[in-house]
Amino acid sequence: MSADSPSELKFEIGHVLFIDIVGYSKLLITEQSNQIQTLKEIVRGTEQFRLAEAEGKLLRLPTGDGVALVFHNTSEAPVLCAMEIAKALKNHPELRVRMGIHSGPVNEITDLNAQANIAGAGINIAQRVMDCGDAGHILLSRHVAEDLEHYPHWKPYLHELGECEVKHGHKVSLVNFHDDETGNRQIPQKLRQAKAARATKFWTIAVAALLVILIGAGGLYYYSRQSKALTDKDTIVLADFTNTTGDPVFDGTLRQGLGSQLEQSPFLSLISDQRIAQTLALMSQPKDGRLTPELARQVGQRVGAAATIEGSISLLGSEYVLSLKAVNCRDGNLLSQQQETAPGKEQVLNALGRAATKMRKGLGESLASVRKYDALPEDITTSSLEALQAYAMGNKATDVDNDYLAAITFFQRAVALDPNFAMAYLMLGGCYQPQGELTLSAQYTRKAYDLRERTSDHEKLNIAAFYEIVVTGNLEAARRAYELTAQTYPRDEGVQIMLWYIHLICGDYARADVAAKRAFEINPDSSNNYVSLMYCDQYLGRLDQAKAAAEQSRAKKLNSPWYPLILYVVDFLQNNPAGMAQQAAATQGIPGVEDQMFLVESETAADHGQFRQARELTRRAADSARRAQENETAAEYEGHNALREALVGLADFAKADAQSALSAVKGKHGEGFSAIAFALAGNTDDANRAIEDLTKRFPRNTVVQTRYLPMARSALALNSGNAQAALDALTAAAPYELGHTNEDFTFALYPIYLRGRAYLEAKNGAAAAGEFQKILDHAGIVGNEPIGALAHLGLGRAYTATGDSAKARSAYEDFFTLWKDADPDIPILKQAKAEYAKR
Repeated sequence: MSADSPSELKFEIGHVLFIDIVGYSKLLITEQSNQIQTLKEIVRGTEQFRLAEAEGKLLRLPTGDGVALVFHNTSEAPVLCAMEIAKALKNHPELRVRMGIHSGPVNEITDLNAQANIAGAGINIAQRVMDCGDAGHILLSRHVAEDLEHYPHWKPYLHELGECEVKHGHKVSLVNFHDDETGNRQIPQKLRQAKAARATKFWTIAVAALLVILIGAGGLYYYSRQSKALTDKDTIVLADFTNTTGDPVFDGTLRQGLGSQLEQSPFLSLISDQRIAQTLALMSQPKDGRLTPELARQVGQRVGAAATIEGSISLLGSEYVLSLKAVNCRDGNLLSQQQETAPGKEQVLNALGRAATKMRKGLGESLASVRKYDALPEDITTSSLEALQAYAMGNKATDVDNDYLAAITFFQRAVALDPNFAMAYLMLGGCYQPQGELTLSAQYTRKAYDLRERTSDHEKLNIAAFYEIVVTGNLEAARRAYELTAQTYPRDEGVQIMLWYIHLICGDYARADVAAKRAFEINPDSSNNYVSLMYCDQYLGRLDQAKAAAEQSRAKKLNSPWYPLILYVVDFLQNNPAGMAQQAAATQGIPGVEDQMFLVESETAADHGQFRQARELTRRAADSARRAQENETAAEYEGHNALREALVGLADFAKADAQSALSAVKGKHGEGFSAIAFALAGNTDDANRAIEDLTKRFPRNTVVQTRYLPMARSALALNSGNAQAALDALTAAAPYELGHTNEDFTFALYPIYLRGRAYLEAKNGAAAAGEFQKILDHAGIVGNEPIGALAHLGLGRAYTATGDSAKARSAYEDFFTLWKDADPDIPILKQAKAEYAKR
């Protein structure tokens, strides 16, 4: 029986992208050759092509005037590839290309000429879909569009075309894939011709049907225009208020006040300002421009929102008139309209609150829910219009510009104008936290917590949860608080981001991944959500996916200054020095990011045994942090470098750096690192002082109590030769030992490394080998930490203790290879060479 007989054909589902050059046969032979070559280069240059080919999940079929690509990875791959091709074709106007996409059964066969070929309905239908298009079109089968509809970020690209008749009377259901920059928004000529033919054939039926419709229209019109309640799955875009009063204090202020009022509702969900800004950028509009009612509706259509709420304020004599109008994004129908008046400027926010409450009822929220979650306007925000305006500008700086330093200035102005503005204090705490200024973050968050009774239930929950993170540091309490908030407000993106953060610190990467994906589902147009996904990809070893996520994000015109920090470590793990240098260069001159990259580069130097260079890079990191007014972060960098130096026996340097770290700011991280460094370097007195201070100041802090203190006590015991005490001290760290400790850089698995050293001290080589191997088995988490290289030395010593000389030799040699360019005078390197020579 033939190898390709029907009984042995094996069909698989393939995701097919069919491409051809329109008008190819009319070109001169030289033109045909040039255009085919250019098209091949464009296709091969796409990221999706390279990724699928590298994974062995791509089949290619040249078709003479084009090519068919069969992807065996994800249904999104051909779509992303088509977008990349369309972007590249803008530089080649001579190439008139159309594309068709379908997913279906395909198989590899040998044709009559003994050549490899591809067959199956999947590729046949993809070609038929493509044949319906004109130059520039990217057409999808209805089947592919249904798969993409599950992801909100694809919906704005999908435009129904209906059925098109192809060969032999067959019909295919088509969807046009386009936005303002990708694809061809025109209806394909083949469909226009078919529509014209149908119109000619059935015009008499259409006229008769129209008469019937007109007879009933008078009775149906009023009903069709009535407001239809939203559901708890719908989302809303807030437009900017139209302000005809001539008073600029209302600009941006009323929209912020209305947003805060509506966000207390568990029923309604607002599209975030960050997502609106990203969508405006895709529309070639200024991301910080005025969101007019018409522009708000266009944004709503793109992001799949159900409605916009448009507001206005005007003066009627001495009274202020506030109007709110909810409009269906798709058809422009009025959903609800409310109006309130205020006798004076000071009463405008109260009038806004009354209008918002009525709007919630008009949009379908239950009366019980409105009554339960209906805090007063001055309790949700402030009674000061000027303070609310500053607060709105601070939120814009964080959500639209991602500029925390600028936002701090606005929030500080808000609390200066209203010292009882709880949410402004919370936002200050939230801005200082990612900068590593945890003392200031805790100070402002504590103030918000003290004022939390003057907030909505939603805000109370968020304040209480964030308080547990930055003030007490009790991550279990914070997790429970955020999970409680998620039950009531399941579409709160920020809650999922904080759960992601908590799970990372606790070392539960699977749950962190779930939280990151849930945040992405809520808002797929957030660069911060891409950052969360990319970190999870790195930690879970999905390195190519991390890079693909960055590319997908940038294809959507999203970017983040944090991308290079992740991609640098991904390139490190993939042994790509050129890529690492490129990522490092991308952060230069960016306050709050440049310093982190210097520190990350210092980790690489330490991992290679180059501690002189690591020390210099750490100095540059600390200097950069201080220029960005991040003094606590600078001290943290110095403490961390002290710990690294102590690990390899550079005791004098370690003591000096630890002292320097503690001389400026005693943050929990800087003091925690210094305590461990003092203990490893044999400075018992200073280690004990730091341990005592940390114990007193952070009694409930998860990171301090389960990482820094156990490691410092274990290091003290190791230096005194008490291996069992060293092991006992690390018991508290065991449940969290895979987790991180801070926000600025990776510091994970160090308890495992110290436990390995303790087992070596106890002469238990087998147990020590298990600990060091655990480090090597989690390369994505370790990244470029120096314990990655030191774990090989630990394994060599462990295998020597067990008598396995072959494995010991191999482990020592792995370490020497990694440290081939190391500084020659490092004590641990000298010890390792002496140990190896004695074998």
